[in-house]
Amino acid sequence: MTNKRLLLLAVFCFILPRLATAQNHDVETYRDQYRPQIHFSPAAHWINDPNGMVYFNHTYHLFFQYYPDATVWGPMHWGHATSTDLVHWKELPIALYPDSLGYIFSGSAVVDSNNTSGLGKKGKIPLVAIFTHHNPNGEKAGTNNYQNQSLAYSLDNGITWTKYAGNPVLNNPGIKDFRDPKVMWYARQKKWIMTLATKDRITFYSSPNLKKWKKESEFGATIGAHGGVWECPDLFPLKLNGKTHWVLIVNINPGGPNGGSATQYFTGDFNGSKFTPRDTKTRWLDYGPDEYAGITWGNTGSRKIFLGWMSNWEYANQVPTEKWRNAMTIPRELSLKAVNNEVLLASAPAKELNALTAKTLVLKPTVKAGQDILANLNKQYKQYRFDAKLRNKPGFRIKLSNDEGETMVIGYDNKTGNYYIDRSASGKTDFNPNFAKTAYAPRLAFPKTSDIHLIIDASSIEFFADGGLTTMTAVCFPHKPYTHLYIEILKVSDIVQPSVSGLVSIHGNK
Repeated sequence: MTNKRLLLLAVFCFILPRLATAQNHDVETYRDQYRPQIHFSPAAHWINDPNGMVYFNHTYHLFFQYYPDATVWGPMHWGHATSTDLVHWKELPIALYPDSLGYIFSGSAVVDSNNTSGLGKKGKIPLVAIFTHHNPNGEKAGTNNYQNQSLAYSLDNGITWTKYAGNPVLNNPGIKDFRDPKVMWYARQKKWIMTLATKDRITFYSSPNLKKWKKESEFGATIGAHGGVWECPDLFPLKLNGKTHWVLIVNINPGGPNGGSATQYFTGDFNGSKFTPRDTKTRWLDYGPDEYAGITWGNTGSRKIFLGWMSNWEYANQVPTEKWRNAMTIPRELSLKAVNNEVLLASAPAKELNALTAKTLVLKPTVKAGQDILANLNKQYKQYRFDAKLRNKPGFRIKLSNDEGETMVIGYDNKTGNYYIDRSASGKTDFNPNFAKTAYAPRLAFPKTSDIHLIIDASSIEFFADGGLTTMTAVCFPHKPYTHLYIEILKVSDIVQPSVSGLVSIHGNK
């Protein structure tokens, strides 16, 4: 037999089967119990806050707080994943490791198009990450300056990163919680603006070059919710009816509307130095128990795409997954809406998710109480979405259930004006006493016909109502998928255009 034939035989008998095994192993990684099929989760180990979210060269970068040695929180690294469509993600090697200055806590990344930092070389545009160095030794010693802001940069489209030799670039003035820098370019004054979480408020800094920072102002000491430390802020403009408004996102833990972690926001004006809110009301971007640390992608123009961590610090280390722990929400597009002379922030599933739609069933307008809406949807789709419009918004209950009798109930009580998610019988709930309680959210607008949207994955529910003015996210751990859906309304004539759509797994599974 010739050497060429021996080589071909080796390919077919030895190499190709192992390639197939590796590919099958990839798919198998994402088939474990509770594994999200339409949300980003790491192949293994612990994940929390999204970090460094930036769009560059037709690629969305998602960095995240990551501990590669366990499924509980530990010394933080920056994990890394990329996507060209906001739906399918490729997990890459760890981008940033802890070093002598500390763990790598949360932060952001920017495209330094004009090379203001001087970190670009040979005409290459630098991506610059701005993050918090958290020194555990200083924390153990009881000091109050163990969190400082540092830089890293990439000259190969975000694949590899080099830490700046002059770190840290912003030293702690003596504030225990001094972290989570979100940086943006303020074109009007040709400077960078850093929005930084500083214990119980936000502090704004500016810089011409990302290296030298000057304090501009503070916001929030006596405004908003203060049940816990302010964390993971974001500042960006959005237009409403041709007018620019500024949105300031502030994550808080604890102190959320349903306990534990949550994301509040303010609308107002920003002049390059100071943020001025329209009013002093406390508002929540997501009222559910399981959206936290959410921020937006940078460098996406006028479009603002939001992503949050889908968990809650009350039980994030205890949820009953084995190889991995926690995931991200679906990407959401943010917009402003005027309601009763108020400017409110609305959320909607990003349009890119439509690419996962495999089959849509438009249901009869007269859906009967007790009818299983999923009965005619191929059971291969374990993840799906339900969409409908309700006329006059009667009280309703949507019940998701499985063959084990476990249920999630999403509803609206027209007497109290509250939406709710009840996961008391949703599956495994005994890992934390606070997990099973019902979460509530107010209705903020009352159109004659309003929309509701539900996105159901293996271990989560995301609910959007009234044009996304009320949003609720909740994780759940059923022993089997919810393959039954029932809706109960006051009058069958009140439901309009109901539909259910099967969603294809982003991992190649059904």
